[in-house]
Amino acid sequence: MNRNYVIGLTGGIGSGKSTVADVFAELGVVLIDADLLAREVVEPGSAALACIAEHFGDSIIMADGSLHRQALRAIVFSDVLEKHWLENLLHPLIAALMKSRISSCSSPYCLLVSPLLLETGQHQLADRILVVDVGEATQLSRTLQRDRGDPDTISAIIASQIDRQERLQKADDILDNEAGLDELDARIHRLHEKYLRLAEESRESN
Repeated sequence: MNRNYVIGLTGGIGSGKSTVADVFAELGVVLIDADLLAREVVEPGSAALACIAEHFGDSIIMADGSLHRQALRAIVFSDVLEKHWLENLLHPLIAALMKSRISSCSSPYCLLVSPLLLETGQHQLADRILVVDVGEATQLSRTLQRDRGDPDTISAIIASQIDRQERLQKADDILDNEAGLDELDARIHRLHEKYLRLAEESRESN
């Protein structure tokens, strides 16, 4: 694989992907965050945002011209057809940005952070899959605390993501994030050393 070495980081909503990614970033690893790319492709004035407004109506646009993400999330997670329509619009745009960022990655390996890594073709961009894992009760409580959203919407998001056991079966590495931050930090540092070795081996074999 003649390209930069990529670790795909994923996990269910509320599992702590951002916390884990931040520690890798502190170690100098370049992050490619699918959520940030998803925001980038629907910035005010973008073609994708115009398509969304045309499809869902102007009420989906905030007064400042940006996307009303919470309103859109409530719609697509209560209607599977609308969810598929949105995915078909956005996923190819996000994937194109991912490939561009991977090709310009400046660290020994890069971390591709995506909640839908395994549900989409994004996992094909990764050399190795790291799953951050917590139980569903933890997912729900952490997400409610973070987003102060509607419990039914959050439960629908959890249900729409890949089954927890299936996600774990697809993992090359698993980080249990039910433990304390000190233990999590130590495990991430060990994984970082491992990924540096794998990235170096990959470069030497190409």
